[in-house]
Amino acid sequence: MGENELPEAAAAREWLATMTLIRRFEERAGEMYAKAKIGGFLHLAIGEEATIVGSARAMRDDDYLISTYRSHGHAIARGTNPEAVMAELFGRVDGCSKGRGGSMHMFDLERRFMGGYGIVGGNLPIATGLALGADYQETEDAVLCQFGDGAANQGTFGEALNLAALWKLPVVFLCENNLYAMGTALERSESETDIHLKARSYRIPSKVVDGMDVVAVERAVRSAARAARKGGGPQFLELRTYRFRAHSMYDAELYRTKDEVGEWMHRDPIALFEARLRADGLLGDADLASLESDVATELDAAVAEAEAGPWEPVEELTRNVYANGART
Repeated sequence: MGENELPEAAAAREWLATMTLIRRFEERAGEMYAKAKIGGFLHLAIGEEATIVGSARAMRDDDYLISTYRSHGHAIARGTNPEAVMAELFGRVDGCSKGRGGSMHMFDLERRFMGGYGIVGGNLPIATGLALGADYQETEDAVLCQFGDGAANQGTFGEALNLAALWKLPVVFLCENNLYAMGTALERSESETDIHLKARSYRIPSKVVDGMDVVAVERAVRSAARAARKGGGPQFLELRTYRFRAHSMYDAELYRTKDEVGEWMHRDPIALFEARLRADGLLGDADLASLESDVATELDAAVAEAEAGPWEPVEELTRNVYANGART
């Protein structure tokens, strides 16, 4: 299959369905947050669906995925039931982290989704550790570590990349460069705005990928993961993408213009992929209407289950908080 060639029909439609599910899930989560059904922080990945689905579809079942606090879509793409993700947002026991993680700390060990992390750059050393474990056990498991451009300024970035390169570990570092570290533009925080070049200083192969093109992402990640698991050591991809919503629901979004956001929305990854499927005769109006209907039904059920789900009993609130029952 060529670098820009579409996957076979069934796979292509599944990719579109998952991207659409993630988009509508995020929109519904935003609505529930506005209604005070969801508390704490909420970071939406609307606009970044191609980086999420493309990378997940390039993975094997035994590979590990670790992401940032913007991780609802990663959990869904890896196979976690949307009902469990929504329940987690609602803080219910039925959530994928038993209601204790909330938006920023999704986790699903069964699917080797090793979680979202609230600390910027905090997942990078963990990814290197997971890759060290895979190397030590002589498996062919690869680790995919997704992080934002802001993490490239953290000390953990250099430490993790250095050890991964030194020990030739099977990890793929995926920088989702959405041009803003929270509310700070890339050129105001990075002396080197081509982030992938930083990886080369550690002798890690790196390249730039169009993060709005799900096919380009899948092909690049698949190739990088193959190289990593076959002894090629760490790989680095800079996925250039854009988030259409603010950094978080608390963000007044004063650091960019509506015109800039509008320009990027012309490159909506879902609309671009949908257009490709239509052009190749793989998608029609009826198919799209059915897809949207199925997604709406699934999310209606997810919200209803989350609202009806049980809270953790009060007597359980200190469980796993204090060691050996000590409260000092």
